[in-house]
Amino acid sequence: MNKWRRWKLFWMDHWLKIAIVFAAVALIILSVWGMASLESYYRNITLAQLPLQILMVTINAVIFVYLYMVIFRGGFSKLEKKSIKAQNVNVKFSDVIGIDEAKDECWEVVQLIKDHARLQKIGGKILRGILMMGPPGCGKTYLAKAIATEAGLPFLSMAASEFNEIFVGVGASRVRKLFQKAQRMAYGFGGCIVFIDELDAMGQRRTFNQFGSGEGNTTQNQLLVAMDGLGEKSENIIVIGATNAAEDVLDPALLRPGRFDRKVYIKKPNLEGREALFKYYLGKVKHESSVDCKRLARKAIDKSPADIENVVKEAALIATRNRRESVTLKDLSEAIERIELGVKQKLTVNAREREMTAYHETGHLITTYLLHPRDDVFKASIIPRKMSLGVVHPTPVEEWHLKDREAMLAEIKVCVASYVAEKIKFGTTTTGVGGGPGSDFYQAIGYANAMVWKYGMGPSGFVGDYTLAPQLLSEEMKTRLNQDVDKILKECMAEVEALLRKEHALFERFAHELLQKQELDYDEIEAIFMEYGKANPRRSHLTQGGDSPAV
Repeated sequence: MNKWRRWKLFWMDHWLKIAIVFAAVALIILSVWGMASLESYYRNITLAQLPLQILMVTINAVIFVYLYMVIFRGGFSKLEKKSIKAQNVNVKFSDVIGIDEAKDECWEVVQLIKDHARLQKIGGKILRGILMMGPPGCGKTYLAKAIATEAGLPFLSMAASEFNEIFVGVGASRVRKLFQKAQRMAYGFGGCIVFIDELDAMGQRRTFNQFGSGEGNTTQNQLLVAMDGLGEKSENIIVIGATNAAEDVLDPALLRPGRFDRKVYIKKPNLEGREALFKYYLGKVKHESSVDCKRLARKAIDKSPADIENVVKEAALIATRNRRESVTLKDLSEAIERIELGVKQKLTVNAREREMTAYHETGHLITTYLLHPRDDVFKASIIPRKMSLGVVHPTPVEEWHLKDREAMLAEIKVCVASYVAEKIKFGTTTTGVGGGPGSDFYQAIGYANAMVWKYGMGPSGFVGDYTLAPQLLSEEMKTRLNQDVDKILKECMAEVEALLRKEHALFERFAHELLQKQELDYDEIEAIFMEYGKANPRRSHLTQGGDSPAV
């Protein structure tokens, strides 16, 4: 039955080409037979005029085809996407690593596709829409391909932005063509997977005004109608949408039952997932047997599968550049630094700037190591990278999903430590503490502001999220909240100043080490602290894991 349907589908798709080839062959045979029956004089005249006739026919044909495609075949709305057969997608569930919970949910869908007769027997209906939500690089597209492969169905993939055009009606026309193509594939193969990436590009909440609904609304309306129509078809067409945006960004009509009613939340991998990912990607390159994937997994907290793949690829490039035949732990460490901190830049820095940068970074280093309850210092450097003259790279010792008041205060202390360090040593400060998003002051004020205005962590005890309706607050209330923000910043600065003055010898030692070596790795940093009798305050966390997170 399926073979007959596929032959029928092949004829439906290619009958025009077959007819044209047949007609062309017949015309050639008739032309040769006609030319053979003419007298030599008329035959020569006909042959002489033939090139001109061919040229004119070609020009007319080009004009006709162009007009036909633009006017009668949709023109700008023509859909160029081709379906991909399941065997050509070739992504199995065993290839999807690090997101086991999401895999379990999607495996249920695969089983329903394979055995939908049993579901229909009890009166159930197969899912029509699956919405995958999660950070970029976590495998949403990969998982959709795995569903198609395991179910043995063709795979149609488009980005939502491909539906959006400035011409009215074009997006809706492309949606219709996509679902028409999906229905044809489902007719021939028993089902089809339609994957729409970055769904938020066409699925945001609709807006209505006196000027009309707009092209975006029209496109989304057509998608809603098309998904409603799937319930009337006997073929299995499942629409999978993927987005990095929050759920409330999408229009509620897309999320109601019968459309994208199954939601799969994809999160970044945990420790075991990251370890499995490192083993998988390191298995594709030559690497030393001494490379510890569990240690790398501890270092790669909050990394997505795409990030981990990128680390291994970058390490392979570094090993090749250094003429090594296999990837070493040092290559992986350098790859992480290169990706997270940036490429080292050959920037001329005068002696005064270099010294101030060393003390600036020393403030961050000592405060992070001694006062932060969760982060450790992975590396300190005064080599220019990206837009900064130096950097202290912290790394969490374990996974955290929430911040408490102590962690928020620690972040503020680390941020203002650079300002305090410069002021203690030089009696003045530099513009290195400011400069917009990502700068020390910007982050410190952001944390303090959030503590007071959003999370009820201020010293005065105000509880509530005051950012929801600041216009309703009295000027007195705003002043008191802002005073709490200022108080938190000043108390943190005072505590950091007391620490750096108390640890003056350690403060000077680290600054001189940075000026001499330019970079300090974790082992060197810890050795200096131990030399001064300063044990790692997070040592209990490290020993529980059996290893240091440093690479």
